[in-house]
Amino acid sequence: MKSRRAGFWWVLVVVFVAMPLIEIWTIIQVGQVIGAWWTVGLLVLDSILGSWLIKREGGRAWQALRRALESGRMPARELADGALILVGGTLMVSPGFVTDAFGVLVILPFTRPIARRFLARLVERRLLGPRNDDRPGPSGSGPVIRGDVVD
Repeated sequence: MKSRRAGFWWVLVVVFVAMPLIEIWTIIQVGQVIGAWWTVGLLVLDSILGSWLIKREGGRAWQALRRALESGRMPARELADGALILVGGTLMVSPGFVTDAFGVLVILPFTRPIARRFLARLVERRLLGPRNDDRPGPSGSGPVIRGDVVD
């Protein structure tokens, strides 16, 4: 339990301290190469592109979710896509080139399956815990104890 908390604090440090510093450094580097006004314009254009992508891909994800619900099947893939588009959109709208790159990777339909697999593994690990092949049952090779169920 303690290692999970330590990992959580490191994630917070990266997100709220290191990431803004990396973004500022990247913006300064780009500004030195192409100029300050072009950098600002590129950041604005980036945010506009992000908003357009959110609207387009979010609409597609919403329609896919509705179709899945209407057909009566569990919309796990569609919900994951919606969550990824929301996260990617937030990254795209926030100013910065590094977060925009991650946002584009999460939003685009041909790179989203990779992020979806990563998200599925992360959720599975959080819900089921680390994989242990000594557990009895279908996935493990441990001993199975037979018994009777009494109501």
